[in-house]
Amino acid sequence: MVETIQWVDNTVVMIDQTRLPLEESFVTCRTYREVAAAIRDMVIRGAPAIGVAAAMGVALGALEARDGDFDAEMETVCDTLARTRPTAVNLFWAIDRMKRVYGGMRGRPLAEIRRRLVEEAVQVREEDIAICRAIGRNGAALVPDRKTVLTHCNAGALATAGYGTALGVIRAAVEAGKQVDVFADETRPFLQGARLTVWELQQDGIPTTLITDNMAGHFLKAGRIGCVVVGADRIAANGDVANKVGTYSVAVLAKENGVPFFVAAPISTLDLTLESGEKIPIEQRAAAEVTHVFGNAVAPLGTRVENPAFDVTPARYVTAIITEKGVARSPYEESLRKLMD
Repeated sequence: MVETIQWVDNTVVMIDQTRLPLEESFVTCRTYREVAAAIRDMVIRGAPAIGVAAAMGVALGALEARDGDFDAEMETVCDTLARTRPTAVNLFWAIDRMKRVYGGMRGRPLAEIRRRLVEEAVQVREEDIAICRAIGRNGAALVPDRKTVLTHCNAGALATAGYGTALGVIRAAVEAGKQVDVFADETRPFLQGARLTVWELQQDGIPTTLITDNMAGHFLKAGRIGCVVVGADRIAANGDVANKVGTYSVAVLAKENGVPFFVAAPISTLDLTLESGEKIPIEQRAAAEVTHVFGNAVAPLGTRVENPAFDVTPARYVTAIITEKGVARSPYEESLRKLMD
């Protein structure tokens, strides 16, 4: 299993996902600003992985902060990390968790506070791996045997600290003895499906077929797909799901063709403060991601571009939400809150 992110000798080491699959290289972050840049530039991506990175960024910031200005510098650290990407709620969940640890230790020696924050960041990583394995176990039973699973974007080990959410469900189904193969949407414009999901599943020896995003409807209508499994970056109280742009289209097509549409995500992705997905902020990214592919222009100079990184799938298209604490079904206002208890 790929090591997405690790704490090594007071540095944060992460695989550079912008270089996959052509090059397997690692980035070493020695400051919280370098972690923030890695999140913003998608060296590391995927909601759970971003959360782990943010926790480790706070820990690095604590090691950097000067004794005399510790409180003020820690506030700057947290603010800097929080401004990197707006949609994935795990980012803010992790920063808030680290803030609570720090707040509970005020008045203690700074060396002890620094040590404790590093321990907490490492714990966030270890918990994430265990959580993903639990999600996989809870979701494996929902995957039909001897069928093809369609997934969109990358919600695998690379999007988490390890094992994955949507791909964790697929991995767990295979480990349980089910014979499944995967269709991976390419996921324009950043090509996470083509570059990352296919690469991951090839490492595991799970049969995988790459399709373009606009082929999903064809295969769903043809009866080739047994279920769809995707991840999530934020889930509102009513079960509306924000995920990589294009997810909504797949969900509508799955519903039209009677194919179950499952969302796999940790409890930390739930944002029950938002009553619906209409309140979820949607990140807008650079035009060059659309007008260029691997640095090569594919559109005329000066082309006007809209590039939302995410869309929101209404809860009525979601068959079930798979978490580490169990599987939620409609009505989500009730089932999601029960999982939080």
